[in-house]
Amino acid sequence: MKRAAALVLALSTSALLGGAGAATLPSRAVLSGTCCPGVVWAPDSSSLLFLDGPPVRSVTGIYSVPAAGGAVTRRFSSVAFFSPKLRWAVRPGTGDTTTLERLSDGRKFTLPTRGSDVTWTAAETRLAYTRSDTSGNFDRRASRVYVADVFGAPRQVSTLYGGGVSGWIGDSTLLLNGKLNVAGRDRDLFTLDTRTGTRRTLKSALGFRGVSLSTDGSRVVYTITFDSAARNGLWIQNTSGGAAKRLESFGSYRWRDASRLLVIPLIPDGSPHLLREYNARTGVWRTLGDLGDQVRQGDWNVSPDGKKISYLSARDGNVRVVNLPE
Repeated sequence: MKRAAALVLALSTSALLGGAGAATLPSRAVLSGTCCPGVVWAPDSSSLLFLDGPPVRSVTGIYSVPAAGGAVTRRFSSVAFFSPKLRWAVRPGTGDTTTLERLSDGRKFTLPTRGSDVTWTAAETRLAYTRSDTSGNFDRRASRVYVADVFGAPRQVSTLYGGGVSGWIGDSTLLLNGKLNVAGRDRDLFTLDTRTGTRRTLKSALGFRGVSLSTDGSRVVYTITFDSAARNGLWIQNTSGGAAKRLESFGSYRWRDASRLLVIPLIPDGSPHLLREYNARTGVWRTLGDLGDQVRQGDWNVSPDGKKISYLSARDGNVRVVNLPE
């Protein structure tokens, strides 16, 4: 009976993942010699950007390599946190002050972020950041959320405990997660209109992981673990509200566009990683193929145009690029 049950489970898992006989997706190495973890896509999807320096490169900086492979060139001579559209360089200081520079004209302004991450709107005309307490249990630490227009003064819009900013929806609404009451058990995932103060709770749980907005902000995906069986899982939900849908999968995920979510399911048997796609508009899964390889430490990204992925190979340590099926 145990062998029969195991066989049924194996067959059910295979059918769910759709991985039986999946074709291997061709990939090409664009960076070799175990260089470089943490690459990101350029806004136009034509190249990948990465941090490098001696001894491989003569000068430390941000370098670029074409997505099709080719010569490496230096894109930025200084090291900073660059905005997604590469319009701004963000340079935290040694104290509270962070300097933000508009790259088109070199104009600068400062914000008292205490070195925290800056989250930009899609237009990169507004931003948000948190200033958190630095001591005590994380669940009880206050994180004060601020917003600011570029070149403008910051304004506090919320206080959370054990949470922070998950992203912008449009130019005025934030997606936040955390506790509003320090003594509370559950965190809320909620939207906050920073102009009117209107708040909409999407989901409550002990904690949220991997919160990620779709490219247009209309949907959010997140993982809940270590909670009740009814709450645990990978969930997808419209940010305008409504019921969340639990996806019958678990693993690493990235948005491809406004409605398609790419998932690499967790299959801990050493086999090549499988790339699956869920269409939130139609509710349909499809298997794109396997990588013939594994992704090292979850280091993979989707190009802004949704046509390619890059990943750090677990097999040879090279950065590889895959063209995705339409």
